[in-house]
Amino acid sequence: MPINFGTDGWRAVISDTFTFHNLRLVTQAIADAIHSGHWQKSLNFVTPPDPNRLVVGFDTRFLSDRYAKEVARVLAANGYTVYLTHADAPTPVISYAVRHLQAAGGIVITASHNAPRYNGLKLKAAYGGSALPEQSRRVEIYLNDNEERGRGPNLMDWQQAKDAGLIRMFNPMPEYYQHLRTLIDFDAIAENPPIVVVDAMHGSGRGAIDGILKGTGCEVTEIRGEMNPGFGGTHPEPIARHLGPLASAISAGMGTLGLALDGDADRIGAMDERGNFVDPHRIMALAMRYLIEERGWQGPVVRTVSTTRMIDRLAARYDVPVYETPVGFNHIADYMLAEDILIGGEESGGISFRGHIPEGDGVLMGLLLTEIVAKTKTPLSELVQDLLESVGPAFYKRKDQRLQYPIEKQKMVQYLVENKPETIGGESVVKVATTDGVKYILGDDSWLLIRPSGTEPVLRVYAEGRTPEMVDALLGYGEQVAADIVK
Repeated sequence: MPINFGTDGWRAVISDTFTFHNLRLVTQAIADAIHSGHWQKSLNFVTPPDPNRLVVGFDTRFLSDRYAKEVARVLAANGYTVYLTHADAPTPVISYAVRHLQAAGGIVITASHNAPRYNGLKLKAAYGGSALPEQSRRVEIYLNDNEERGRGPNLMDWQQAKDAGLIRMFNPMPEYYQHLRTLIDFDAIAENPPIVVVDAMHGSGRGAIDGILKGTGCEVTEIRGEMNPGFGGTHPEPIARHLGPLASAISAGMGTLGLALDGDADRIGAMDERGNFVDPHRIMALAMRYLIEERGWQGPVVRTVSTTRMIDRLAARYDVPVYETPVGFNHIADYMLAEDILIGGEESGGISFRGHIPEGDGVLMGLLLTEIVAKTKTPLSELVQDLLESVGPAFYKRKDQRLQYPIEKQKMVQYLVENKPETIGGESVVKVATTDGVKYILGDDSWLLIRPSGTEPVLRVYAEGRTPEMVDALLGYGEQVAADIVK
């Protein structure tokens, strides 16, 4: 099976395609790509990154720590000085370390929110965000070239590399926490601290929110924080159907605000004091409104094609521009690197805002949500209700259809555009967007999106409507069309 980089790195089934051998090959290709001299995006770094310095980190998955050591050995054998995290750490923490240490890039061993049988590799650039598509393509070129030439990976003895100072163990958390103190109003949290329950979902975000919030006097309880490479038999994705333990903790009176992180803590989900799930659409909209109204910030907003149009309605109110991108935070990062973006986010829960790295960060957004609840002295349920009364209503669902074989995306787009319906659920289809897949936008601002996943063999169907009935109508139509496509 060929090794290809998807929306955010390379992921594969452990011991099938994701093996030590293949990981060494990929790491060698990364080393070659960075050495090539065509790696770095032209940015105005105050101090240019060190082309021979790289950061490596890992999550809590099966063998992730061992995989990370192998990556470090290959990089050291290629002459790089490698800063390897001493323990599992959130992906955004490692990404921040890349920028803080002025490294040329970074590698994170993680499969993010995917099922426990997967592992993967996320590639980071010097600015502290995901590698650009052209950087990933360059890695693939070297990977294929090395294979054609029969060139294997360089490999250095672990102890020899450490003794030579080419592998250096470090703790990335202190500098990351110091950075967060410039972005979050911890004094406001301390003045009116909510009682917080954090669901780490057995991922590398364990201890991250707890560790900094306890310094404010905020009462924090963390659940599913112990090491469990099987994630308790569930996907470490912070969506409603996976958060039964968090709902139970809130109903048992353990907290008034629930925060959930995915497997590598770059995504956020939440629950209000009643145990109702608050999805990333509402979290991003609440954050945008707060940053504008309470902090007085202004600036463009970036959202992916699958993210709520509540963002657009808020932007119209505040007279700020909105940019729509394909799915994947790397596309949002492009805008954050080019402009002074207020906030950027995607429906899966990757969100970031001004002053931070161009990377989704569940820890940062969990803390901002805590600040919002504390500063406004309003329960999360009331904040959501006020938001929906102001720019809603907005109901959202997503269905995934497993694929037996890959879909040719361009043919799918052509089919859906040529067969555009006149109406869905009694509303006229007024616009068709092909930013990523095909999106039908209706007259009442409802929408339906059909697109293949960039990380899994899945066809995704997304819908947002002004009523639950409209969402069901949209999904019903989308699932039927999706079934026709995969026949």
